[in-house]
Amino acid sequence: MVSVSSGASAVFGIGMIKDKDSFRNIGLIGRPDRASVVDTLNLLEQYLLQEGLTVIYDEGTAALMQREGLQVCSRPLLGEVCDLVIVVGGDGSLLHAARALARYKTPVLGVNRGRLGFLTDISPDEVITKVAAVLHGDYTVDYRFLLNLEVRSNGNPVGEALALNDVVLHAGKSVHMIEFELYIEGQFVYRQRSDGLIVATPTGSTAYALSGGGPIMHPKLDAIVLVPMHPHTLSSRPIVVDGDSEIKIRITETTLRPLVSPDGHSGISLNAGDWVYIKKHPFKLKLIHPPGYDFYAACRTKLGWGSNPIKGDE
Repeated sequence: MVSVSSGASAVFGIGMIKDKDSFRNIGLIGRPDRASVVDTLNLLEQYLLQEGLTVIYDEGTAALMQREGLQVCSRPLLGEVCDLVIVVGGDGSLLHAARALARYKTPVLGVNRGRLGFLTDISPDEVITKVAAVLHGDYTVDYRFLLNLEVRSNGNPVGEALALNDVVLHAGKSVHMIEFELYIEGQFVYRQRSDGLIVATPTGSTAYALSGGGPIMHPKLDAIVLVPMHPHTLSSRPIVVDGDSEIKIRITETTLRPLVSPDGHSGISLNAGDWVYIKKHPFKLKLIHPPGYDFYAACRTKLGWGSNPIKGDE
């Protein structure tokens, strides 16, 4: 383990943590393509070690640090050995981490080094203050469900993945419409020709689904939204369904090989006659927010909504 000087408390100006029983082993994950991430990781590591906590990096982040003497393990194992994982990067970095950590119910805290930052809600200039508050027990817990994606061809499973934001059916690199049938809870909904379909969680409703014209859903909702992508009809609109619904999509006639992609990752290739199954994953992401978190304030900041109300209006 990397050592730090005994005078670090004076440097940070933060009181020593009195109750460290909840969070003793802290995992650190960083976005690999941002040099600024290293600065924040170094700052976090110094503070956490000063507090007598154990710092463990996943393998990719350890390589980014380019230092010897770090405690390292694989990302899936990180969820098993850590009491808290701090992700430094953008929402995409947290999406990566969520898929590996959700099954372990490991709390995840996000530091924003990306763009919007709906999930990574701590700014770099307040990272030590906010992390210290969390370690002192001043935080709220937010449970976010994931989607399980399975593709079957001729009745046989050919691909499976998890998504925190969304599962997207699309034409891939080609600019062509695809044709598919949609079923919800075994009931036929429609056959559609369009550029595809976005199936999003409340977490993903502020991501790709929003740009496709879908509604913003509060993170506490137990619901899934289905947003058509440029449908070849004027009557097709987004549909919000119960979060426990099983969604099935059958690819009908196509000259293409459309793809279905979880959270923007490399897609699973589809053929005519293939089925896509989407349903809620049994494990949820345990997302931690520091004091002062407000979903609507995040919407105002990230989406450019109106300013705060004038005092005395209520």
